[in-house]
Parts: sequence; structure tokens; C-alpha cells
Amino acid sequence: MPLALLALAVGAFGIGTTEFVMMGLLPDVADDLNISIPTAGHLVSAYALGVVIGAPLLAAATTRMSRRSVLIALMALFVLGNALSAVAPGEISLLAARFVSGLPHGAFFGVGAVVATGMVAPERKARSVSLMFLGLTVANIVGVPAATAMGQALGWRATFLGVSAIGVAAIAALAVLIPRENAPAPAAGLRGELAALRSLPVWLALGTTVAGFGALFAAYSYITPMLTDAAGFADASVTLLLALFGVGATAGNLLGGRLADHSLRGTLFGGLAALVVVLALFPVLMRTPVTAAVSVALLGMAAFVTGSPLQLMVMEKATAAPSLASSANQAAFNLANAGGAWIGGLALAAGFGVTSPALAGSALAVLGLGVAGAAWAVDRRAAVTATAHERVVAAHVPEEVERVRG
Repeated sequence: MPLALLALAVGAFGIGTTEFVMMGLLPDVADDLNISIPTAGHLVSAYALGVVIGAPLLAAATTRMSRRSVLIALMALFVLGNALSAVAPGEISLLAARFVSGLPHGAFFGVGAVVATGMVAPERKARSVSLMFLGLTVANIVGVPAATAMGQALGWRATFLGVSAIGVAAIAALAVLIPRENAPAPAAGLRGELAALRSLPVWLALGTTVAGFGALFAAYSYITPMLTDAAGFADASVTLLLALFGVGATAGNLLGGRLADHSLRGTLFGGLAALVVVLALFPVLMRTPVTAAVSVALLGMAAFVTGSPLQLMVMEKATAAPSLASSANQAAFNLANAGGAWIGGLALAAGFGVTSPALAGSALAVLGLGVAGAAWAVDRRAAVTATAHERVVAAHVPEEVERVRG
């Protein structure tokens, strides 16, 4: 694998750290700014909104730039957003800074996935995407706990200065390690990129992402009360257990990349089916501390097995213009985050029990399987139609030859 993938992973590590660290710093931020914790929670939403808006917008706005230059510019915007977060004097300015920090997230992963797959042989494309995503999953094991500890010891502003430093390191790595010839400007331009989004297979792939990762976030958003109220863990143990989720996600991400290079659709169906089963078993697994800890790791593994297959599928359905579609898939991930949390919250509010969000997530994973199945049926029908057309053309070739000879 090219060393340039390390540069993409460093950027992903910084992005993953800043995305998730706010959850652990909410009490500190709320105290410092004299706001309530629910109000401070809007900072998480501001970042997610930035991702959803920025992913397609920035990908579309930079279609004439070389992808190498786009990645460096996106990481520079990431550094700016986090530096502004560190010096924000109040709630409104911090909301704006968090929004700016989220803007480059989706486009970085979207364009980065295109660059990663362009540097490897066709049979290693999924693995190249999974290695870039490795920075995101490792951030949940190392980056988020370390950044949270830094914020608690030195103040939450120090955390965002530290994340800005990671962004500067990523810019240097991108500039040095990504060859200019491997990241040229897209040939299709903005019109071609927009045309790719009119494809039904692209939208079905995006729908699979929303449903599949919505299943994850329906449960993961409420994993803390499940662990404390159902499994009986102390509050202090939750951080370590969430690191187990990161370990499972890292293992699943690497496994999914390797398997998808052999069978992309088979890996996707297998991962979604595993997610259905794991989430359906949560009410049982959460009854004892040991099985609960195992279930957290299994949740991360089952969900992230599908990460690189989903990203690659969207790119393959938009072959002529993959940058915008690839970035749109990252927006779909964040829509899944918001939508999954909302659906899980509905189950909890309805009084179905503390583990009911996991059952709601299992239902969403079933929906994801259905959408993936519909995508497979559309592809199969298109393949049959193409084969029939080729046979008709082949049958008429001898007649045309005889006509010319005559």
C-alpha cells in the first residue's frame, strides 16, 4: 500500500478526534460558558450540520482543483475551525466555529477515498479506503480519550489547540506524501459530477448508508444508559467500554476492506445481517457485564465492516464523476447519525425499555438490507438488459457484413 495513505489516515484521525471529543467535554464547556448541558449539546449538532452542508457543497465548489490541492485546502479549513473553537469567547462564536470545523469533514473523506483508490490496483481498492478510515476508528481508541483527558486537565480550549496541531501535521503529510500525478483535477467538471447524482443506483447506495449506519447510531447514541442501567456498570467504566467499541470498529473496518476486495456486495450483505443479529440480541447481552462488554465490541465490528464497501459502492455507481457522490456518502453518514439517534430516542421515550433503541436499530438494519437488495435487483436488471442488447447487436452484425459485400 502507498505511504500516501498514511497522510489520509492522519487527517482522518484528526477529524475523528474533533467529531467525537465534544461529547466528553460538554460538562466542561457548559460550566465555562455558563450554559446548560442540553444547550451545549447544540455544539454537536452544529458540527454535524457543517458536515451535511459542507460535504456536497465543497466537493462541488472544488471540481476544477487537483484533488491533492483540495485535500490540503480542506485540512487548512479544519485547522482554522478548531483554532477558532479554542479562542471562541462565547456560545454563539463556538457554535459558528464548530460549524466551520465540520464543513471539510465529508469532502475530505469523499475526495480522499477517490485519491486512495486511484493509487492502488483494482483488487485493493476497498483495502485502501479502509486504511484511510483507520484514522477515524483509531481516533475512538486513542485520540478521543487522550483529547478528553487533555481538556479535563488543561481546559477544553487546549483540546482544540491540540486537534489543530494534528491538522497541521496532516497538511504537511499530504503535501509531502501525495504525488501530484496521482491526484489530478476531475475530468468531468461540475456538470459531470452533478449528473452522477441523477443515477438511481447512486441514490440506492446512499439510502443503504443512511439505513445501515442509522441502525448503529440508534443504539450507540444511548449506549451509556444501557451499560449503566441494564448491565450495571459504574459511570467511570463507560469510557473504557467505549474504547472497546473503537477496537471493534477498527477490526471491522480492516476486515471489511479485505473482504470487500473479494466480494463487495457479499461483504455488505453480511455486515448488515450481522448488525441485525447483534442489535436484536442487545436486550439479552446487556444482562451481564461480560456479555455487555462483548456486545459493544461486536456492535463496532458489525457496523464498520460495511464502511468501506458502502463508500466504494457509491464511487463505482458514479464512475465518471465519483468525487461529489463520494462526498455525498459522508453526508449520508451524518444524516444516519442524526436520524438514528432520533429513532432510538422515540423508542426510549415510548417506554419500551432502556435497550429498546437497539431493537429500533435492528429494524433499521433490516431496512438497510432491503435497500441493498433493491440496489442489487436494479444492477441485475441492468446487466440482463445490457446482455440482451449485445446479443441483438451481435445477431445483426453478419447481416450488415453481407449487405456491405453485396
